[in-house]
Amino acid sequence: MKKSKNLFERFSNWATAATGSSAAFIIATSTVLIWAVTGPLFHYSETWQLVINTGTTIITFLMVFLIQKSQNKDSKAVHLKLNELLASHEGTSNRMVNIEDLTEEELDHLYKFYIRLSDLAEKENDLTRTHSIDAATENQKRKSQTRKPIKKT
Repeated sequence: MKKSKNLFERFSNWATAATGSSAAFIIATSTVLIWAVTGPLFHYSETWQLVINTGTTIITFLMVFLIQKSQNKDSKAVHLKLNELLASHEGTSNRMVNIEDLTEEELDHLYKFYIRLSDLAEKENDLTRTHSIDAATENQKRKSQTRKPIKKT
């Protein structure tokens, strides 16, 4: 894979590392302490208050986008790693690859399904048995063929 990155990508990686460091926290804390100590010097004026308010607002505004970019990148990397594990393991359902594109309602439906699978696995008391959507579908087909339908009266 090509490692060259555009200027924004390099800057955002640097800024993420820099702002998440201990040094950045110490600088931010020192700034607030210096601002607080200078309060009496400036008679707690509106300008004195405006300096910290404006500075923190601008930094917060920019940090929101930086944090979101970092989270998006990390999330994408984790999804790709999980997709690789799902795709490479014989016993898993490939339909689970890229499920992050499903709607919230579809994800809730899958979540409920896995709760049921977890309950079944707990009842079986066998930690070595695996379950997946595909395995459950096959089990359901097999069960449906062996059971007789209940007659309604």
